[in-house]
Amino acid sequence: MPNPKRIGLVSLGCPKALVDSEQIVTKLRAEGYVISPTYEGADLVIVNTCGFIDAAVEESLEAIGEALAANGKVIVTGCLGAKEGVIEKAHPRVLAITGPHAADEVLQHVHAHLPPSHDPFTSLVPPQGIKLTPQHFAYLKISEGCNHSCTFCIIPSLRGPLVSRPIGDVLQEAKNLAEAGVRELLVISQDTSAYGVDLKYRTGFFGGRPVKTRLKELCEALGELGIWVRLHYVYPYPSVDELLPLMAAGKILPYLDVPFQHASPRILKAMKRPASAENNLERIRAWRAVCPNITLRSTFIAGFPGETEAEFEELLDFIREARLDRVGCFAYSPVDGASANELPGAVPEEVREERCRRLMEVQEDISAELLAAKIGREITVLVDAVDDEGTIARSSADAPEIDGLVFVNDYHDCAPGDLIRVTVIDADEHDLYAEIADGCYCSGE
Repeated sequence: MPNPKRIGLVSLGCPKALVDSEQIVTKLRAEGYVISPTYEGADLVIVNTCGFIDAAVEESLEAIGEALAANGKVIVTGCLGAKEGVIEKAHPRVLAITGPHAADEVLQHVHAHLPPSHDPFTSLVPPQGIKLTPQHFAYLKISEGCNHSCTFCIIPSLRGPLVSRPIGDVLQEAKNLAEAGVRELLVISQDTSAYGVDLKYRTGFFGGRPVKTRLKELCEALGELGIWVRLHYVYPYPSVDELLPLMAAGKILPYLDVPFQHASPRILKAMKRPASAENNLERIRAWRAVCPNITLRSTFIAGFPGETEAEFEELLDFIREARLDRVGCFAYSPVDGASANELPGAVPEEVREERCRRLMEVQEDISAELLAAKIGREITVLVDAVDDEGTIARSSADAPEIDGLVFVNDYHDCAPGDLIRVTVIDADEHDLYAEIADGCYCSGE
């Protein structure tokens, strides 16, 4: 039996990039390559980069340099690869460079520098592919690219226009993951609400049944899998209203990640945000009327070029009235190639940072109040980890790595992927603390 070739992988950036890495790893393993956990043990290293903001560019370039220093043979892929000349100038010794969602191209470069040693025993992979997340949750990417031209964003130039995956392929992947033991699917794309727009919502097929390529129909089908389904990057188009009855009925999680970004109509127009003319406060009220237990998370930008103090106060008023469950705020950061850099009225960095801090201080008080209101409630949580001190879990309100946690003061023979019933006994600004509910342990619920 020949010695298998070993590939190291560094994956940076957002969950969409992680899915790209999973596709690369799946193809590598299908061809008999082994994934090495160290640079030293690898015959070659692939670095999947992020190039969205300056800090991400710096992190990616540092990772490439580290891989070159430790291994010497490096193939670079990902969003930074779409920025012409940046990687070549910093690291001319890399073997090859591709852009994002280029698994086949990456494999071609791997073949050129490290031909595979085929072996039927090491070449087999499970039908769900190779995942880089824990076994009990997985990201489900439903489309690539974006059709919008937000002035602060360069994603369309990095990842191209919207390309929706065929709905039959998406649902087959979801079914394979569920059958492999995944308990939570996190639906992602650059613009989840726009799924199917490029295909004119054409009808596809899954399991012999016709299914329209549209977010509502996708969620209806995913809701039949009997696992948690969580939606991310959902722009607040009116069509999103159709998803709320599915949430209220327990078909998919009552959770929406909606990137509002701001509340001032003038700033939203300057950002060229989709759905910028929508009355988002009214939409939030309507969502809560249909599904009172919905969790809403969003992100905002403070200090966008031209933002006045009055417009920032307008954003704070929105935060106070909307009372969102989870909020992230970023001080505006000029992105190389973004048209917002040319807008007048640049806000000084110290003001941007100060406004970001003020927004998060307002939100922390809101978050603390909302979480404190859950004390005494009995909820279902998904176990992420168990140690000698207890169980670390998440509720339906908590997406992995970006939201809060539920700390359960008992391990109760739990395992990652178990669904258990707990009673909330305490809370802080971000997390809940709980104990196992009396007579209620529901692994495999």
